[in-house]
Formats: sequence, C-alpha cells, structure tokens
Amino acid sequence: MRPVLHGDAVAAARALYRLPATERGRMIGSMLLRVEAADCYRKRFGRGHPRWGDGSLMALAQNLDLPPEPSLDDADYCRCLAQVLGALATWRDWKAALSAPG
Repeated sequence: MRPVLHGDAVAAARALYRLPATERGRMIGSMLLRVEAADCYRKRFGRGHPRWGDGSLMALAQNLDLPPEPSLDDADYCRCLAQVLGALATWRDWKAALSAPG
C-alpha cells in the first residue's frame, strides 16, 4: 500500500460515512486489502489495477459513490475519520510485525 496522505484518509472516511455504522469495519478492512493488492499489481505491471487503482485509498474510493466531504462539526463523520486512522495504524502495526526479523 502506498503512503497514506490526508486525501486518502478523507476519501476512505467518506466511503464509510455513506454506510451504516455496523458495516464500516468490514468496509475499511476490505478497502485496505484491495489497496494492498492494487499496489502489488502496480509494482508488477507498471500501471494501476483496472478496478482498484494505484494502491492508494483515494484511487480506490474514486470508484465509489462518495458523498461530499462533511464538516468536522459532524460527529458521525469524525467517527468515520477516526475509524480509518485507527484501521491504518493497526494495518501498519500488522505489516511491521510480519516484516520483523525473528
């Protein structure tokens, strides 16, 4: 997965925001798996995956029907953004543990 930028986190949060809260965890997990696969595809073939993009959350989310970005006054949107950031932290920890020697 490519480095995550502000726009990637916002795009992923907007994707979660359109879903019921009970489906958001599964969605962000699925998104992270797809961007990881798309990044591998990009590295192997020198171009973005036809459906999942270049390995960034923003490229993946562009294929979804995203709502406009809500204001940070919207507590539900803040929860979505926090869920994305939490999932990214967990994902990075998991990847680091896999690559650790020993």
